Amino acid sequence: MERDAPPSRPLTYRDAGVDIDAANALVERIKNIARNARRPEVLSGIGGFGALCKLPSGYRQPILVSTTDGVGTKLKLAAALGRHEAVGVDLVAMCANDLVVCGAEPLFFLDYFATGRLEVEVAAQVVKGIAQGCRQAGCALVGGETAEMPGLYQEGEYDLAGFCVGVVEEQELVDGKEVRVGDVLLGVASSGPHANGFSLIRRILEERGVDPAREPFGEGILADALLAPTRIYVRALLALFKQSEVHAAAHITGGGLVENLPRVLPPGVVAHIDAKAIRVPEIFRWLEEQGGVPEAEMWRTFNCGVGMVVCVPEGEVDSALAILRQEGEQAAVIGRIERAAEGGAPRVEIAR
Repeated sequence: MERDAPPSRPLTYRDAGVDIDAANALVERIKNIARNARRPEVLSGIGGFGALCKLPSGYRQPILVSTTDGVGTKLKLAAALGRHEAVGVDLVAMCANDLVVCGAEPLFFLDYFATGRLEVEVAAQVVKGIAQGCRQAGCALVGGETAEMPGLYQEGEYDLAGFCVGVVEEQELVDGKEVRVGDVLLGVASSGPHANGFSLIRRILEERGVDPAREPFGEGILADALLAPTRIYVRALLALFKQSEVHAAAHITGGGLVENLPRVLPPGVVAHIDAKAIRVPEIFRWLEEQGGVPEAEMWRTFNCGVGMVVCVPEGEVDSALAILRQEGEQAAVIGRIERAAEGGAPRVEIAR
């Protein structure tokens, strides 16, 4: 059987859609960015096969805490609007905020950037946002992975994943085991939808025919409110843990208060939330009205203005609020822990 004639010219990896030179150019671009997001414990630079990091001194019984997350379909909206830096901050926030609720100090962060065709400028903007998020969280950007996979992603698309590792003293671990009936719930304000609920947000925009880059909203445009970076609560919560007694903390992501708060509560309790005590940002009112979204669905999809919940003993409320506000956060009492008459799994009840 005869074989087909070989191609008239040799094929290269670039002909198949993978540009190694572009990847190398990106590494050179982000080296300086990463240097601005470091900690003294980091022993290696960008470009090696693995990153090296010592544990900080002073820990007697250190526990390592690790988290991983992405940004979801907020990426599609960010890509369509050409706003890439903010989703880099989101990526760090989704991981570091999950980590800090355990009482852990973030140490280092790695990212995974995947695309069909590497656009160096776009990727550099994303990494710039990641470095900004790492500085806000106090952790080091020690490396990551860039994957160019033609045929797997459409033109202009990319995906992100983040990985964060932190450390906490075993005796200072915040795990919800100390939560008691009578404890008070403090809500810490969000900066908007953060990185959750964007499949519904995009559906609302599509059905209403709204261009967020042109739609006036507040003092700017709708895109500003939708793509506002996720607030990073690490420094405020670490300060709170050091100065006040905290029984639990919950990062409010997809699923809202209804799904996230029970994750840190013991069996047999109900978290009663007073909706009137929550200052719901106008962007959520807009989404509710424009999408005809039922109120209950809003509460179980979005954070609705509360990005973090902290559970403290009643006697700690005033000092905890003062610490959070001193750290630049907007916080208020939004509910309390009560005993469930029927026992069973913890749940949330929202009084409207």
